[in-house]
Amino acid sequence: MRDFLPEDVRRREHVVAVIRRVYERHGFEPLETPAVENIETLLGKYGEEGNKLIFKILKRGEQEASGQADLALRYDLTVPLARVVAAYQAKLPKFFKRYQIQPVWRADRPARGRFREFYQCDIDALGSTSPVVDVEVLSAVSEVLTELGFTDFAVRLNHRVLLTAMLESAGVAPEQHGEALVALDKLDKIGAEGVAGEFGARGISAAAFERLQKVFDAPEANLRSLLAGHTAGTSALDELAIIMGLAESTAAAGRIRLDPSLARGLSYYTGAIMEIQVPDLAGSLGGGGRYDNLVGMFLGRDVPACGFSLGLERILVVMGEREMFPKGLDAAAAEVLVTIWNEDARADALALAGDLRHAGLRVDIYPDADKIGKQLKYASSRQVPVVAVIGDEERASGKVSLKDLRSGAQQTVPRAEAADAAGRILKA
Repeated sequence: MRDFLPEDVRRREHVVAVIRRVYERHGFEPLETPAVENIETLLGKYGEEGNKLIFKILKRGEQEASGQADLALRYDLTVPLARVVAAYQAKLPKFFKRYQIQPVWRADRPARGRFREFYQCDIDALGSTSPVVDVEVLSAVSEVLTELGFTDFAVRLNHRVLLTAMLESAGVAPEQHGEALVALDKLDKIGAEGVAGEFGARGISAAAFERLQKVFDAPEANLRSLLAGHTAGTSALDELAIIMGLAESTAAAGRIRLDPSLARGLSYYTGAIMEIQVPDLAGSLGGGGRYDNLVGMFLGRDVPACGFSLGLERILVVMGEREMFPKGLDAAAAEVLVTIWNEDARADALALAGDLRHAGLRVDIYPDADKIGKQLKYASSRQVPVVAVIGDEERASGKVSLKDLRSGAQQTVPRAEAADAAGRILKA
């Protein structure tokens, strides 16, 4: 959990603005939910690993001594969305598309791009099983990354039913599927040897992983032969082919590749699953998938849904390392610094600052009547390009002196023309 200094905040706001603009361009509406949920709402939704990472909140007041937890910090934005849809179904449209940009919390071990408090930037579309929904989600997140300047990202695509079919066809016992998925979800982090070790530690056949690894190494050559006779698995593979075909008409064109090793640890996924990767990042920039049963846990009937979550923190890490942020983000907080010549000039300085602000300029005011050289030095240290001075002579003649700290040029103009003159200097 971190503090963010002004430069950090500007960078975050730049990325969030792009994400929000693209999401809204795709017809998604904003939604916010509380930071705290009932613990029963969250437990059992994220799989074996996820349950361990939920930040639990102990009971309070008279029940504090019990040591029991009844609330928890929000773990993701998808489960709260499912709760909202169940609670407000009558107020929501038949096809509900929402975006949500808020922090979530996980009791995880911090690492590069991984924090205990971090923002997720989610989109979700509910109400349809059409593959058009999956493609729209992929299109939106691909357009976000393209607009941010990413050129080398890839979308990994798989299917939960296909995964189950692969496990069954490889000889993994049904009661071991959950543990096998947890291990497979770590493949990109610990490699094939590491996953094989996890399979062994969990009592899963080594031969099963060998069969799976052949598919991971060459999916086009080995996947359909592994699935021979498995109707559900073949159908899921055909569904992915439709999604990939439709995506060629969108911003995701050329980005998607079938990856049978993609598992994604969250247990609520039911169909297509997806992640975005860039070459120099262990892990992903975001992920998502179809979860047609999650809302039904709260509503009592299933509502088809598909969503994706971009990881703001990881995007910021990669953009920072690659120097992808626009230079303008590092500009000074103010465009003009109004100085105070002496204590008698304070009211005039405040009034001038107000006039310049009303004209649309970003204006700071030096609070003390220090020597003018000291005030100019402060403006330079803050990279403020223009300094406005109202000395005794300027006050007497109704004028303002404007100094361009970049060129050293100075001009004196009537007070009424100060804003226009400052604007011209800034554009020069």
